[in-house]
Amino acid sequence: MHLSEILTHLGEERGQYFNAVSPPVIQTSNFTFASLDAFRQAFTNELEHHIYSRGNNPTSGILRQKLAALEGAEEALVFASGMGAISAAVMANVQAGGHVVCVDSPYSWTRALLKEYLPRFGVSTTFVDGRDVANIERAIQDNTTLLYLESPNSLTFELQDIRACAELARRRGVVSVMDNSYCSPIFQQPIKMGVDIVIHSGTKYLNGHSDVVMGVLCTSKALARKIFEGEYMTMGGILAPHDAGLAIRGLRTLELRMQRSNESGLLIARYLEQHPKVERVIHPLLPSFPQYELAKKQMRGAGGLFSLYLKAESLEKAEAFYNHLERFLLAVSWGGHESLVLPFAAFYNIPGKPAPVVPWNLVRMYIGLEDPQWLIEGLDKALSRV
Repeated sequence: MHLSEILTHLGEERGQYFNAVSPPVIQTSNFTFASLDAFRQAFTNELEHHIYSRGNNPTSGILRQKLAALEGAEEALVFASGMGAISAAVMANVQAGGHVVCVDSPYSWTRALLKEYLPRFGVSTTFVDGRDVANIERAIQDNTTLLYLESPNSLTFELQDIRACAELARRRGVVSVMDNSYCSPIFQQPIKMGVDIVIHSGTKYLNGHSDVVMGVLCTSKALARKIFEGEYMTMGGILAPHDAGLAIRGLRTLELRMQRSNESGLLIARYLEQHPKVERVIHPLLPSFPQYELAKKQMRGAGGLFSLYLKAESLEKAEAFYNHLERFLLAVSWGGHESLVLPFAAFYNIPGKPAPVVPWNLVRMYIGLEDPQWLIEGLDKALSRV
C-alpha cells in the first residue's frame, strides 16, 4: 500500500460520518447493543468489537490500522505512553524464573523495568553490547524468552544488525522486541526484517506536535490478541480517543516532517563536526560514525536526533553554552516541530543526588522544522562562549 494512502485514507470510512475529511473523535466510554445476540457476538472478539473504550474505540481503531500498515505489521495497539507499550510487550513474554537479553544502552526507563522491577517477580536480565550479534547469542540461556533491541538508541545511537538478531531469536525460540522510535516507520521497518514486536514512543515523530503522550505496539494478530487479552485489558494503560484523534492529525504530515528533520539534522551535524568547540558528533549517518555502513544498510534516514561532546575545559564552560543558546528550547523528549537541547550538565550539582554516569559535556540535540541556517546562527553564538 502506498504511503500516501496509509497516512491520508486508510481506515477512514468517511461515509459513516457524514463524509467529513477528518474522522470524528468518538468520545464515549460505553457502546450499546440492539439485541442480546449482538451483545453476545461482540464478546467473542473484544479486540475487534466496540464494547467499552478501555478495549476498542473507533477513533483509536483508525489510528491502529494506520500504524500497523506503516510498520508492515498485521496489528497495532496504542497505549497512554511509550513505557505502557514497552511494559506490555515485555511482561506478556516473561514469567517467573525466566530470562531476558537486552542491549546495554536502552531507554533509561526500559532499563529500570528490566533491572529493578522484573527481578521482584523472578525475572532476570543480561545486558550485552548488541553491536556484535555474537554477544547476544552467548547471553541466551535455556530459560531466555525475550530479546530486547533498540536500534539506534536515543543517546549514543548504537545499532544492532536487526535481521541477524531477529533470525537468531527465531532460531532459539525467543520473542524479539525492538524500540523503533528513533527512525520511525518512515526510515526503518523492523517487522520486515523479522522482528516479532515493534515499539514506538508515539509521543515523538508519530504525533509530532508535542501535545500527546502515546505508546505504540505493532505485531502479528496472534501476539496482539495475547497482549490485548492480558496486559492491555488488565493494566488499562490505554490511549484516550481525543489523543488518538490528535495522533491521526499528526500522521498526515509524518513523511514531510521526517524528511525535513533528517535533512536539517544532517546539515547541522556536519557543521558541528567541523566546529573547533566541538570534540565529537555522534550521528548514525555521518561517515565518522563507527557503524556507518550498517546504518546505511538498514536505515533510510535518521530524523533530527544526534549527540555531541563539547570541547569544554570545565562544567562552567559547558553551562555557558546553554545559558547563551538561543533558538533552541532546553527540554527532554524530541520529535516535534521545535528544536530542543537536552543539557546533561543540568544533572550535575543537584543537592542530594550523585553525579550521573553521563559526562557533563555531552549534549543531545534534536533538530525540528525551523530553518537550519537560522539554527546554526544560534549555535555559533552559543559555542563562542565555551
